[in-house]
Formats: sequence, structure tokens, C-alpha cells
Amino acid sequence: MRAVIVIAFAFICSGQSLAQSVEKEPAAVLELGGATGRSLREGQSSYGSTVTLELTPIENRLELEAGVTTLFRRHSTEWSVDLLFKKPWTLSDKKEFMFGIGPEWIHANAYGKKMHSVGVEVAPDFMFWSSRKHRFGWYLEPAYEYKFGPGHEHSVGISGGLLIGIL
Repeated sequence: MRAVIVIAFAFICSGQSLAQSVEKEPAAVLELGGATGRSLREGQSSYGSTVTLELTPIENRLELEAGVTTLFRRHSTEWSVDLLFKKPWTLSDKKEFMFGIGPEWIHANAYGKKMHSVGVEVAPDFMFWSSRKHRFGWYLEPAYEYKFGPGHEHSVGISGGLLIGIL
């Protein structure tokens, strides 16, 4: 009987007590920041902003990031919408790395000529959180994109800014 009580007590004490709070990851992460890009074909740079929303459908396996980026340069405007499929790696309680790839749709207006094209984007993503709760932080995301439209443009870019965890 004594062994049963000891085993039951050990089993009960092995879990979390009711008073402990469970640290929850945010349901989504909002990224707000600046962006810059450089065409490898034309050699011109563009600057603008980006807004993305990141969801985790499969913990430690898959993150989905949908975003909109605007880039401006003299006589040119570019809007792109992308959906990246990312594999996350947790480096520490406050640092994460992700590698993603996915499609993007680009609308460009250069010198009054409008073009639409589809492309592919590859992006590593570095996230730095201010605490283990992942409420606020900052990110840095370099990227490479290839456009299937006229000219088959290649470009590199980087975006960075604020992370906001949404519960």
C-alpha cells in the first residue's frame, strides 16, 4: 500500500501545479517595418515599408507568413504580396531563426507602364524577442526574389522592424 501511495504522489507532483501559469506562444505575430531592395539586373535600389502576419499551423514544423511590401524609387512604384512557408528553429528563449520560400505577386508601375508578374521569394528570418513571452521584439529578414515576368528580374532585399505577438 505504501508503494502505491508513493507512486501516486510522484505521479501527481510530476505535472504542473494548478497555480503555475502556462507560457503561451502568441497565436500570431505581426511584423511592421522598413524594406529595401536592389535589382541585380538594373542595379537600382528601392525603399519602402512592409507589413506581415505570421501564423503557426504546425508547432516547430511550419509557419505561414503573408505580407505586403511597397517599394519606391524615382519614377517607379512596386507592390508585392507574398505567402512564405517557413521552417522555424528556436535558438534560445528569445532568439529564433526561420527559413522560408514561397510565391509572390508583384504589381509595378515604372514610368507610367504597369506590369504584373508572379515570382518566387526565398527568405531567412532572424527574430529577437525582448522576453520569453514573445510579446515584443524585432526582426531582420534578408530575401532573394526571382520574377517570372518580363525581363526575369532577380533582386535582393532586406526588411527589418518591430515584432508584435498577438494572443
